[in-house]
Amino acid sequence: MRAPLFDLDDDELARAAWSRLAEPGDVNAGALIAALGPSRALHWLRAAHGDAQTVRQAIDALGERVPLLRAGQRALSAAVARWGLRLTDLDPRREIQVLRSLGGALVTPGTACWPAGLDDLGAATPPCLWVRGDPGLSDAVSRSVALVGARASTAYGNHVAGELAAGLAARQVSVVSGGAYGIDAAAHRGALLAGGTTVVLLAGGVDRAYPAGNAELLRTVVEHGGSVLSEVPPGGAPSRWRFLQRNRLIAGISRGTVVVEAAWRSGALSTANRAGELMRPVGAVPGPVTSMASAGCHRLLRDGAAVCVTDVDEVVELIGEIGRDLVPSRGSEDGPADGLGPEVRRVHDALPVRTGAAPHLLAREVGLSEAEVRGALGTLELLGIAARHGSGWRKASDRAPRHEDSDG
Repeated sequence: MRAPLFDLDDDELARAAWSRLAEPGDVNAGALIAALGPSRALHWLRAAHGDAQTVRQAIDALGERVPLLRAGQRALSAAVARWGLRLTDLDPRREIQVLRSLGGALVTPGTACWPAGLDDLGAATPPCLWVRGDPGLSDAVSRSVALVGARASTAYGNHVAGELAAGLAARQVSVVSGGAYGIDAAAHRGALLAGGTTVVLLAGGVDRAYPAGNAELLRTVVEHGGSVLSEVPPGGAPSRWRFLQRNRLIAGISRGTVVVEAAWRSGALSTANRAGELMRPVGAVPGPVTSMASAGCHRLLRDGAAVCVTDVDEVVELIGEIGRDLVPSRGSEDGPADGLGPEVRRVHDALPVRTGAAPHLLAREVGLSEAEVRGALGTLELLGIAARHGSGWRKASDRAPRHEDSDG
């Protein structure tokens, strides 16, 4: 094999090279990199690439150093064949130059900018991230929520996504999504309009706006201090497989995931499922029971895979710190007799609004003795919520009539 075109021992270049060689989510590549390091793994691949005997000898030489390669020699042999097809003319410096021309930076594991949540992906952790905009991802996503949902969203879904994103931005919570049409775009725009931080994860290279109709949105994200990132190098085309693998990054990089609107079969559900596998909290926004656009959300709720969230307070509680981010108490407005004993409440409930009722009649109605009724009326009078009316009693006239539930 011809000499390499770049320094294989440069850790950053080696990671960039692996992001070109292996497809997103390739656990064989991830296990090899974890065991040997990106540079030594690259040297090993160059030595292994050849005929079947060469590959077999190289795999045998690994011994027990790559315990995560559970599928065995056959799977690793197939992986070597796949990776080898991209070894010819491999030179990540060209793609790094393209990235730098866009004002971007390569972010690698172990550096201060690396979002630590991605390490929970294990062997499926990407070797690096190609980032346009703010490379300080670690700080940006330390308190973050992924808002995801359908591309074919409804006006209801777009409104909810925008409102949630704006509310999260006001709480200094970053909004993460995939930059697609529909819920993703509504979430990014909501965060931007509120002056917040938003992070876009693409399935293709950061030099290719996809969908093209959101190119201006992606530019705005970068211009306003957000980040647009991908695990594939510049020039990489989005594909169905890459979209599905991209969803694991959205789930991993965020503190929690909220599905705003999703059909029965939706890519957003794969993000929610990956978040659940990573032990991240998952929320779902309910929609009209007649709306197919919310069927996926209702499915998550019914299966117990998500908790119901209806506003930003509930989303913040979902991903927040215990004791700090609790939803404010939302008890119903206190009634005039709330907090009183059951006998006093029964007497108050029985009082008429306009005419007066005699104590002995009230006693018969509520099932108390007349003495107990008179004692309760004294308490209610002191509180200003009962008043004498002729020879009887009624609710105080300065109180609006209140229709209490029969069970209190």
